[in-house]
Amino acid sequence: MTDDARTCYDELAPNFHLIFENWEASMAWQAARLGPILQRECGRPGPIRILDCACGIGTQALGLAQLGFLVSGCDISAAAIERARVEAGLRGLTLPLTVADMRDLSGIEAAGFDAVICMDNSLPHLDGAEDLVRAATQMRLKLRPGGILMAGIRDYDRLVAERPSTQGPAFYSDQGRRRIVFQVWDWLDRRRYVFHLYITRDTGAGWQTSHYAAIYRALLREELTGALMHAGFQHVRWMTPEESGYYQPMALASAG
Repeated sequence: MTDDARTCYDELAPNFHLIFENWEASMAWQAARLGPILQRECGRPGPIRILDCACGIGTQALGLAQLGFLVSGCDISAAAIERARVEAGLRGLTLPLTVADMRDLSGIEAAGFDAVICMDNSLPHLDGAEDLVRAATQMRLKLRPGGILMAGIRDYDRLVAERPSTQGPAFYSDQGRRRIVFQVWDWLDRRRYVFHLYITRDTGAGWQTSHYAAIYRALLREELTGALMHAGFQHVRWMTPEESGYYQPMALASAG
């Protein structure tokens, strides 16, 4: 995990919800798609215990907790964790939260989770194969025997061939005032790119633009599959957006 990622998400935490047209609706939408998959894959009755190991401000964690899942969360960004605490309190949710790097989850005392999730393209912030295996191993150690890992990433198998330079813009309205969200990708080599996120808003007193940047490494499905198996996971398989209804490909794997 690069220091630029920590800085990026610390700075972005107050405005992270602005990436979405409607953050509340997006939380509910994601939980409605991820929840049934987790319930099915875990294969046990009763509330399922989940560790969201890259929870950010709580986009997946809060939505799943509202559905009755027993969710704990951690993130490398202290500012994001503090925002998630505030959001959980506003919703009356019990959501244990910890500042932690996914490469070292030893600071999280709880273990024996039914599922660990790592969504929203968090794994590609890791620097290389060694960090990837290290993080995967830490996630496996937090699972009960037979527990499930769910990890979502961009479709880099396609993107490394296309090498897009932009994403968006998306135009949203905040009580009649326009908000524009777009990305610029500056490719450093075949696999690494600098991700620039711009959020431009009509504040009523003029236009305001916020900029956030971090480095991603395009993570191929075969590479992630190999890292998970090296870390001791079994039965690694992939679900496409067409199969899951979710917006990114996701890997599912079980702890031995």
